[in-house]
Amino acid sequence: MPKDWYEWHDLYKTEPRLQQRLEIVQEFIAYSLNASPDGALRVVSVCAGDGRDLLGTLKNHPRAKDVSARLVELNPQLVERGRATIEALGLAKQIEFVNGDATIASNYVGAVPADIVIVCGVFGNLTDEAELGRLLDNLRFLSKQGAFVLWTRGHSQGIAHSDTVRRILSASEFAEVNFKLTATGDMGVGIHRYQGENLPQPKEQQLFVFSGVPNRAR
Repeated sequence: MPKDWYEWHDLYKTEPRLQQRLEIVQEFIAYSLNASPDGALRVVSVCAGDGRDLLGTLKNHPRAKDVSARLVELNPQLVERGRATIEALGLAKQIEFVNGDATIASNYVGAVPADIVIVCGVFGNLTDEAELGRLLDNLRFLSKQGAFVLWTRGHSQGIAHSDTVRRILSASEFAEVNFKLTATGDMGVGIHRYQGENLPQPKEQQLFVFSGVPNRAR
């Protein structure tokens, strides 16, 4: 079992469900880029890992030069790998990788409200539905009106946890655009569009509490 999140990301080499999830996430990122208005686009990624979802999409996307992005990740090894990829893609002037706590609102100041918000690999690492609701409520600070929000949620013990996410989002001014399950049937990927007003200030400095550990990640 992985001992840290850097080791956990190596599972992408061997785990079909993670490979399939990444493919869908990148498909939805590409869709969001294509469907967004012409001109500059802001993207933020929460608990970004090494940024392979966004960076892998921008590698061959015609709108890559329109994007300015902030990726926030606590693990310094993942940030180092992500920064190397950004340099290799020639996007260092547009994309910044912040080595910091993604739960803290101040790490997003200057990069929000965003046109695309990526919250992948996060929802399954919250303590309960109340904490999920808290994070989803705080997405109003990260998202401009009309923003695309991409998320993932694993299923376990026959429970479709993604249904809970979809229900809460739909009740919180986020309109569902698409939802797909991996072929393995145990990873859900969703894309919603925020219909409400942006919150210019966060309701609280800590947007959510991340309680997951690598060897039990969902």
